[in-house]
Amino acid sequence: MQLIITDAWLAKSRAIHLTGTKLLLVGLSMSIVFVLMAVGIYHWVFLKGAREGWPVVGDLVRLVVRDEFAQRDRIMRENIDVMAKRLGEMQAKMQQLESLGERVSGLAGINPNDIKLKPGQGGALVGARPLSMEELQSTLADLDKISDQRTDVFELMESRLFEQKVRSMMVPTQLPVAQGSLGSSYGWRIDPFTGRNALHTGLDFQAVTGTNILAAAGGVVVTQENTPDFGNMVEIDHGKDLITRYAHASRVVVKKGDLIKRGQKIAEVGTTGRSTGPHLHFEVLISGVPQDPRKFLYANRTAAAPVSYPVAAARVQ
Repeated sequence: MQLIITDAWLAKSRAIHLTGTKLLLVGLSMSIVFVLMAVGIYHWVFLKGAREGWPVVGDLVRLVVRDEFAQRDRIMRENIDVMAKRLGEMQAKMQQLESLGERVSGLAGINPNDIKLKPGQGGALVGARPLSMEELQSTLADLDKISDQRTDVFELMESRLFEQKVRSMMVPTQLPVAQGSLGSSYGWRIDPFTGRNALHTGLDFQAVTGTNILAAAGGVVVTQENTPDFGNMVEIDHGKDLITRYAHASRVVVKKGDLIKRGQKIAEVGTTGRSTGPHLHFEVLISGVPQDPRKFLYANRTAAAPVSYPVAAARVQ
């Protein structure tokens, strides 16, 4: 492109040659200038009109601002409604946990009234309205506090239940001989050596020599010795003055001070000591007084033993 500029006063003319690249740069520069001018005028008019309250410009600015705030409020309300719904679901789950805690507390030996943290609520739905952000935050804080209290309660119940489990593991309910038949029972009988009436202070389990003898409960070996009456004998302390005795063993596989688990092999059936044949003589003693072992071994087998048994009044040597 060629531009010719003529000066009438000086009677001169000047030619300007524009290539395609120069023409493009000139057009782009003019466009940028026009855009900047338009933006400047737009902002000047709207800002000045908004500050000074021009009739048309002021109303237009207020309308734009109102729409923007309304959109923000709508988005915030939708988010609050979603959070309130989730909060309601969490509260319902907390109520279920409270009901579960009340049921489990009985098993743990805890009074349900002692762990009731919040009274029940209910009634007709009247004048319901959406939650505000402040109410939502306050409810969330209360829920967080209750959840911490629930955690403490369940930890307490867990410790109680664990204590009960350990205590039950220390009660001799495991049959000491897996394979064998019950011979002489606890009580008075004719002594096989003297022929006189004598108190038999335990149970005799008939089994072949070498049959495994199992610990009736967990505990600590307090005696492992060979005596004239009981032969190879093991005594296990289960705590609270409760001891089980296993006599006439052919071989003992534990020693004094060993920690024993329920059902662990401790010896093998034999006929050592004062015995007429291979069998296990099993006793349960509380504070040194022999008890009927069937009260413990058959505690969960009501069909296998009578409801009650006599208790020895004195220890028999």
